[in-house]
Amino acid sequence: MKFEHFALNVPDARAHARWYVQHLGLTIARSRPDAPFMHFLADDTGRIIVELYSNPKAAYPDFAATHPLCFHVAVVAVDARAERARLEQAGATLFLEDPQPDGSLLIMMRDPWGVPLQLCQRTTPFPMP
Repeated sequence: MKFEHFALNVPDARAHARWYVQHLGLTIARSRPDAPFMHFLADDTGRIIVELYSNPKAAYPDFAATHPLCFHVAVVAVDARAERARLEQAGATLFLEDPQPDGSLLIMMRDPWGVPLQLCQRTTPFPMP
């Protein structure tokens, strides 16, 4: 099997998707203009997809109260500290800066809606397809 996507039920999928497109460089692979306003966002490989949707039939998770070690969206950052500063200007907040023994730097933030967002500047990046 191949990974297709992971999904998050968020209160305002349209605004959330716009922020991820504008500030993380994701692209809209597919969207739906009516409820539940699904937005499938792709990274620059086109292989990793996150779906943001707003469906009040299920409770919206309290992302801001969830510890980032339970769940987070992680993205590659060539210069994690510079990206941190840029994303803070765009409304994200710092949770933890975590230098690793191998020289990698992991910076955990929260996007403007409280969803944990990790910037990964790895000494040895994961192989990409």
